[in-house]
Amino acid sequence: MTTRNTAKLGGTASSVTVAKVAHGLMMMTLRAAGPVPDDQCFEAIKAGIDALPPGTKMLLNSGEFYANDFGTGNLELLARFFEKYPGYADKTFLSVKGGGKGIGKGLRGPDASPDNLRRSVDNINTALRGTKKLDLFECARVDPNVSVEDSIKTLVGLIKEGKFDHIGMSECSAASLRRGNSVHPIAAVEIEVSPWSYEEETKKVIATAQELGIAVVAYSPLGRGFLTGSIKSVDDLPENDIRRRLTRFGEEYIKHNLTLVEALKAVAAKKGCTPGQLSIAWVGSLGPNVIPLPGSSKKERTLENLAGGDVELTEADLAEINSIIAKHEVKGDRYFGNPETAHLWG
Repeated sequence: MTTRNTAKLGGTASSVTVAKVAHGLMMMTLRAAGPVPDDQCFEAIKAGIDALPPGTKMLLNSGEFYANDFGTGNLELLARFFEKYPGYADKTFLSVKGGGKGIGKGLRGPDASPDNLRRSVDNINTALRGTKKLDLFECARVDPNVSVEDSIKTLVGLIKEGKFDHIGMSECSAASLRRGNSVHPIAAVEIEVSPWSYEEETKKVIATAQELGIAVVAYSPLGRGFLTGSIKSVDDLPENDIRRRLTRFGEEYIKHNLTLVEALKAVAAKKGCTPGQLSIAWVGSLGPNVIPLPGSSKKERTLENLAGGDVELTEADLAEINSIIAKHEVKGDRYFGNPETAHLWG
């Protein structure tokens, strides 16, 4: 299998071509059942890279706190991968979220102070052990106590010191994205986008990013697995799974929300693709700069997700999907019932 469709990053990374579908690594190390074995993870990462056309990089998305102890376990996994496959470092573009308080001790919100951003970037590079350049750093959330302009200025200083190459933003509003980009060109903005997460602010961020030449990295395009159709009850989730704490997966809402999934499954059946691939294709259709970011720790799922970026949706397909989204109101918010707790749209 070779994937066909690609995308360009933005800002200072506008010369970089990546696969239309990126690879999220969080669930390799941040999961109730414990970390996935290295060999399985390595196979999942390698399969995606091997499926790319020459000159195309795989956008890998990691985090400073993607481990059950909120430490650097995900980055250490990546370091082991690049030690085993050093030739793959140049075939990837590595984006890492950081800038949190309490790393390794339980996250306690964003901290974009100069000292903490320096600590975060240094911590990431230490965990990578020189196996791979940190291509892009982004604060996981916007710190309400530090201006966007000041946080971006701090990151520009760290770029000048050679600690990483490009700046991203995450879970920010369209207004914050514009402010950040006015200080230094933003290469990518990471926000949640899927057929059940398509809010007014989502649309504004995508439009602003397109106007400013910024890539949109769309996380959870499969609705944390819900849009694949594999979750029909909260009992389908492992006992300690974080999704049990998300309002949309609660018993009072899950049955209602399944009506959206059933409608999308019918469209996918007509297209000859999986519901997950249909969701990825729809997210990718929102713009040439929109890059779906599903997660995967299995080779087969990585390749299935990549193939979703090659599903061609006609105008009629898009009209049908958009009509389904408009008719099926999703019950429950994106996180824990309180957007401020999750620092959404900072």
